[in-house]
Amino acid sequence: MQGQAEGSILTAKGRREAARAAEQLGSLRASAICTSDLERAHETAEIIGHALRLPLRYERSLRERNFGTAQGHPLSELHPAFSGMEGGRVVDADARPPEGESLREMYQRVATFMDVAEATAAEGSVVVVTHGGVIRVAQAYADGIGVDAMEWGAVPNASVWRLGRLRPAATVTQ
Repeated sequence: MQGQAEGSILTAKGRREAARAAEQLGSLRASAICTSDLERAHETAEIIGHALRLPLRYERSLRERNFGTAQGHPLSELHPAFSGMEGGRVVDADARPPEGESLREMYQRVATFMDVAEATAAEGSVVVVTHGGVIRVAQAYADGIGVDAMEWGAVPNASVWRLGRLRPAATVTQ
């Protein structure tokens, strides 16, 4: 669980994946790129921003879930009583790791970002470069699924997700 911990940077493979994501987004009429302010996401966003010729807007609200004292440990070590997840489903949206963030708090943070982005976005789509947990939450929110009913499926690195209902139309995971 890397969570909000800094430290990792893109490998050569990661930079290639980011360039491929930029190619996928090339036909999208994007007006803005919003990115998590964590280094691993904004490095990806810089590659995409350069390719799309768009400046980046850094957003703390797009950070991965804060896993508190569990950050840096394997996910298998985090009991569902603290993660709130079991078997790919949310079982307790209010569970939190020590000094960390609950899924409900993360859901509210991401939902607020999406509502503001939708209300303030200029013409065109918004590209969002963020993390797997944020993408899962954003997808559920865009689909009208509450945090208690969310599934927690796989989100591969540098994958492009399109959110149909809300203006932020594409997200890239990092």
